[in-house]
Amino acid sequence: MKVAFFSAKSYDKEYFNKFNSDHQHDLTFLEVPLNAQTVSLTTGFDVVCVFVNDVINQKVIDVIHANGIKVIALRCAGFNNVDLKAAKSRGIKVVRVPAYSPESVAEHAVALILTLNRKTHKAYNRVREGNFSIENLTGFNLFGKTVGVIGTGLIGASFCKIMLGFGCKVQAYDIRESEELVQIGVQYKSLDEVFRESEIISLHCPLNPHTAYLINQESIGKMKDGVMLINTSRGALINTQDAIEGLKSGKIGFLGIDVYEQEADLFFQDLSEIVIQDDVIARLISFPNVLITGHLGFFTKEALEEIATITLGNLSDFEHDKELVNEVKS
Repeated sequence: MKVAFFSAKSYDKEYFNKFNSDHQHDLTFLEVPLNAQTVSLTTGFDVVCVFVNDVINQKVIDVIHANGIKVIALRCAGFNNVDLKAAKSRGIKVVRVPAYSPESVAEHAVALILTLNRKTHKAYNRVREGNFSIENLTGFNLFGKTVGVIGTGLIGASFCKIMLGFGCKVQAYDIRESEELVQIGVQYKSLDEVFRESEIISLHCPLNPHTAYLINQESIGKMKDGVMLINTSRGALINTQDAIEGLKSGKIGFLGIDVYEQEADLFFQDLSEIVIQDDVIARLISFPNVLITGHLGFFTKEALEEIATITLGNLSDFEHDKELVNEVKS
């Protein structure tokens, strides 16, 4: 099948070309994102392979359908950027990678916690400048702290297990409770209880109409003073303006994010030589207790291998009329 990769980077080319020998798809890598301005580039292809910040709305779907696209292949787990109803109405299949090393994202969430807490990034920069002072680098023990986990799917479950290993009290909220997690010591509680009782809150739920702006002025107001908030899931789970107010008041003591609601115009690009026009993220960067990484929670060797093999397998299954086990349905 002829596949057009949008938002393609060097690592996409490396891993997909490496694992394509078993599938023999015709792969074309395009650096531009897929959106209404670039959709004309889909002419002559059977498949579009897209990532988290590509925009596949009704307008785009109408054009790719006219261009003969049969499959939208997400090389990620989330699918909130695809209009599933529009795809279904046009007979276009949507497939994804539901699990691609959940440990990679869970471990990155822990890295954000440890870095914010023990200020290793600041200590590193000081030592590089010959400054060995440890003034104002005080952290806290994770042992014994109450950690709230919102969403206990594969990534959230992996995160729970890691935090239990630190000796934390782990409490969680999910619409479906995991008996396995309960057996190893995770306590399921109401969302309000997780907000009120947790000293660290980590988000691991999908973005949908029920979770959009889950973190807002009201929910922040329920949290402990100085709470640490971590988001490695989707940017729009947090109302960023409300989070900024929480940081200014001291209600939020630490904020670590690997995702950002308006990241499509920022992440995966080198903007070091230009003035960033996004005033909201510029404000976030100015806080000493905020740590932002550019959507790299997934970025491990193991995860990239899984993403490539599962995505290519999804396409081969479609090509050979096999069951699409990773199909996303509206």
